[in-house]
Amino acid sequence: MSVKLEHANITVPHAKRTAELLIALFDWKIRWEGASLEGGYTVHVGGKDSYLALYSPKEAPAQQALRYHAVGALNHIGFVVDDLDAMEQRVIAMGYRPHMHADYEPGRRFYFYGPDGVEYELVSYA
Repeated sequence: MSVKLEHANITVPHAKRTAELLIALFDWKIRWEGASLEGGYTVHVGGKDSYLALYSPKEAPAQQALRYHAVGALNHIGFVVDDLDAMEQRVIAMGYRPHMHADYEPGRRFYFYGPDGVEYELVSYA
Protein backbone atom coordinates (compact mmCIF):
# COMPACT_ATOMS: atom_id res chain seq x y z
CA MET A 1 0.00 0.00 0.00
CA SER A 2 1.35 3.42 -0.95
CA VAL A 3 0.50 6.44 1.18
CA LYS A 4 1.52 10.07 0.70
CA LEU A 5 0.59 13.28 2.45
CA GLU A 6 -1.76 15.32 0.25
CA HIS A 7 -2.21 18.38 2.47
CA ALA A 8 -2.13 19.82 5.94
CA ASN A 9 -4.58 22.50 7.10
CA ILE A 10 -3.27 25.13 9.52
CA THR A 11 -4.75 28.26 11.06
CA VAL A 12 -2.82 31.47 10.40
CA PRO A 13 -3.66 35.13 11.05
CA HIS A 14 -3.50 36.11 7.36
CA ALA A 15 -3.81 33.26 4.83
CA LYS A 16 -2.92 35.43 1.83
CA ARG A 17 0.23 36.79 3.50
CA THR A 18 1.41 33.29 4.40
CA ALA A 19 0.63 32.10 0.85
CA GLU A 20 2.75 34.94 -0.53
CA LEU A 21 5.72 33.74 1.55
CA LEU A 22 5.38 30.15 0.33
CA ILE A 23 4.93 31.24 -3.30
CA ALA A 24 8.04 33.43 -3.16
CA LEU A 25 10.11 30.85 -1.31
CA PHE A 26 9.15 27.68 -3.17
CA ASP A 27 7.71 28.97 -6.47
CA TRP A 28 4.40 27.38 -5.47
CA LYS A 29 1.02 28.31 -6.92
CA ILE A 30 -2.38 29.00 -5.43
CA ARG A 31 -4.52 25.94 -6.15
CA TRP A 32 -7.72 27.40 -4.69
CA GLU A 33 -8.83 30.23 -2.43
CA GLY A 34 -12.09 31.54 -1.13
CA ALA A 35 -14.58 31.91 1.69
CA SER A 36 -14.62 29.03 4.15
CA LEU A 37 -15.84 27.92 7.57
CA GLU A 38 -17.65 30.40 9.80
CA GLY A 39 -16.85 33.44 7.68
CA GLY A 40 -13.15 32.64 7.42
CA TYR A 41 -10.90 32.60 4.37
CA THR A 42 -8.75 29.74 3.03
CA VAL A 43 -5.90 29.57 0.54
CA HIS A 44 -4.61 26.25 -0.81
CA VAL A 45 -0.99 26.79 -1.89
CA GLY A 46 1.43 24.19 -3.19
CA GLY A 47 2.28 22.02 -6.16
CA LYS A 48 0.50 19.48 -8.32
CA ASP A 49 0.38 16.66 -5.77
CA SER A 50 0.39 18.35 -2.36
CA TYR A 51 -0.37 21.65 -0.68
CA LEU A 52 -0.89 23.55 2.54
CA ALA A 53 -4.40 24.73 3.31
CA LEU A 54 -4.04 28.08 5.09
CA TYR A 55 -7.13 28.99 7.09
CA SER A 56 -7.79 32.42 8.60
CA PRO A 57 -10.87 32.67 10.82
CA LYS A 58 -13.16 35.70 10.70
CA GLU A 59 -11.98 36.76 14.16
CA ALA A 60 -8.28 36.89 15.05
CA PRO A 61 -7.15 33.39 16.05
CA ALA A 62 -6.17 32.69 19.65
CA GLN A 63 -2.53 32.17 20.51
CA GLN A 64 -1.53 28.53 20.73
CA ALA A 65 0.04 26.91 23.77
CA LEU A 66 3.81 26.61 23.69
CA ARG A 67 5.13 24.34 20.96
CA TYR A 68 6.28 20.89 22.01
CA HIS A 69 4.26 21.20 25.23
CA ALA A 70 0.66 20.73 24.08
CA VAL A 71 -1.01 17.71 22.54
CA GLY A 72 -1.81 18.44 18.90
CA ALA A 73 0.44 21.51 18.76
CA LEU A 74 2.07 22.36 15.43
CA ASN A 75 5.78 22.35 16.22
CA HIS A 76 7.10 23.14 12.73
CA ILE A 77 6.61 22.27 9.06
CA GLY A 78 9.60 20.75 7.26
CA PHE A 79 10.46 21.02 3.58
CA VAL A 80 13.21 19.21 1.68
CA VAL A 81 15.19 21.53 -0.63
CA ASP A 82 17.95 20.83 -3.14
CA ASP A 83 20.21 23.76 -2.23
CA LEU A 84 20.04 24.68 1.45
CA ASP A 85 22.54 27.53 1.20
CA ALA A 86 20.64 29.20 -1.66
CA MET A 87 17.37 28.82 0.22
CA GLU A 88 18.90 30.35 3.35
CA GLN A 89 19.99 33.36 1.31
CA ARG A 90 16.45 33.63 -0.10
CA VAL A 91 14.97 33.47 3.43
CA ILE A 92 17.34 36.22 4.62
CA ALA A 93 16.63 38.38 1.55
CA MET A 94 12.93 38.11 2.36
CA GLY A 95 13.61 39.55 5.83
CA TYR A 96 13.41 36.39 7.95
CA ARG A 97 16.07 35.24 10.40
CA PRO A 98 17.30 31.64 10.18
CA HIS A 99 18.08 29.94 13.48
CA MET A 100 18.88 26.53 14.95
CA HIS A 101 21.22 25.34 12.20
CA ALA A 102 22.06 21.64 12.47
CA ASP A 103 23.99 19.05 10.52
CA TYR A 104 23.13 15.48 11.48
CA GLU A 105 22.02 12.36 9.67
CA PRO A 106 20.36 12.38 7.32
CA GLY A 107 20.94 16.05 6.37
CA ARG A 108 21.70 19.71 7.08
CA ARG A 109 18.88 22.01 8.16
CA PHE A 110 17.83 25.35 9.60
CA TYR A 111 14.60 26.85 10.88
CA PHE A 112 12.87 30.24 10.63
CA TYR A 113 9.59 31.79 11.71
CA GLY A 114 7.25 33.07 9.00
CA PRO A 115 4.93 36.07 9.28
CA ASP A 116 2.26 33.79 10.73
CA GLY A 117 4.21 32.59 13.77
CA VAL A 118 4.66 29.16 12.18
CA GLU A 119 8.15 27.72 12.39
CA TYR A 120 9.47 26.30 9.11
CA GLU A 121 12.33 23.83 8.74
CA LEU A 122 14.33 23.62 5.52
CA VAL A 123 16.46 20.50 5.14
CA SER A 124 18.75 19.19 2.42
CA TYR A 125 19.79 15.57 2.00
CA ALA A 126 22.32 16.46 -0.73
